[in-house]
Amino acid sequence: MSEPAAASSATPLRELATLFLKLGTIAFGGPAAHVAMMEDEVVRRRGWLTREAFLDYLGATNLIPGPNSTELAIHIGRERGGWPGLLVAGACFILPAALIVTALAWVYVRFGSLPAAEAVLYGVKPVVIAIVLRALWGLGATAIKTPALGALSVAGVAAVALGVHELLVLGSAALIMASQQLISGARGPQAAVPVLFGTGQMIGDSTRAVVGTLASAAAFSLWPMFWIFLKIGAVLFGSGYVLLAFLRAGLVERLGWLTQQQLLDAIAVGQVTPGPVFTTATFIGYLLGRGPGAVVATVGIFLPAFAFVGLSGFLVPRIRRSRVAGAALDGVNAASLALMAVVSWQLGRSAIVDPVTAGLSILTMGLLLRFRLNSAWLILGGALVGLAHG
Repeated sequence: MSEPAAASSATPLRELATLFLKLGTIAFGGPAAHVAMMEDEVVRRRGWLTREAFLDYLGATNLIPGPNSTELAIHIGRERGGWPGLLVAGACFILPAALIVTALAWVYVRFGSLPAAEAVLYGVKPVVIAIVLRALWGLGATAIKTPALGALSVAGVAAVALGVHELLVLGSAALIMASQQLISGARGPQAAVPVLFGTGQMIGDSTRAVVGTLASAAAFSLWPMFWIFLKIGAVLFGSGYVLLAFLRAGLVERLGWLTQQQLLDAIAVGQVTPGPVFTTATFIGYLLGRGPGAVVATVGIFLPAFAFVGLSGFLVPRIRRSRVAGAALDGVNAASLALMAVVSWQLGRSAIVDPVTAGLSILTMGLLLRFRLNSAWLILGGALVGLAHG
């Protein structure tokens, strides 16, 4: 089993900056799409990481709080450029989205509404679905190395589809595969189903407990806002919908800093702009404190991701060298692909809505399979088709 490394020479910081600035500018579609684009650029095009190493880092991001795709960018930067690379890759992936969201927040504050983006998203979404499916196919061929891992991945899809918490699915997959290595005659992945469908109440209770500690003052100022977003970034697992729950409890219900409509608009901006969904914090920061507020909120919510990756990144090669820990990581990788598959299905239902979007998705898949096209051009083409259709 290979370790998380590829070429022996380091990547120049300028190359890291150029790649992740580009990805941060074009990466529409949420974390699953971001992962797909990074796999295309880092594994298939540049060969900076092996597919096995990429999967290991992807699995590692699912075990720590924070924005998964941003943490994957930080992992790649650390692997290819050390500590400077960690900072450059993460910052460059976040920066374009933060600037775009700040500009939209300025428009929102000045005019009281958001510019229409439906036409662009109409064409971009089906293209993103094809990119994600292409990445899933390649990553799945590497991750699903045994029938046991295949069965575990299927069980993970079923569990997530039925509402089991993502962290419980990942942890169960790790325990099951590690147990197979430790216990002779273990029943294997068939034991996954009762474990995966176990109680998620404990995780829900702990989430509510954390939400309850997010706020302690009613008057707005920058430092309390910084600590609120720092705490959210340090504990948040899950999707943008989980982020919505945290923000609503802290900023709408407890502090009264935002209205319900402002919060929904902030979440919408995070969803329709490229880059990390966590730039929702940038929008809220601007609403509450203009330019300084946008900076403080952005730094607060993303800072824990850099710390977690910096502390955990060096462990990934050591985990892979251990037979038991490596098996656990294999389980996490298989479950991570299950999460991506469920997200792809959910996104696909909202993206492919008529013959035009279906044709766009099929055409994109054909181009990806036949040619090694850069995903940026495909997304641009989808946006143009969307504008023309609108």
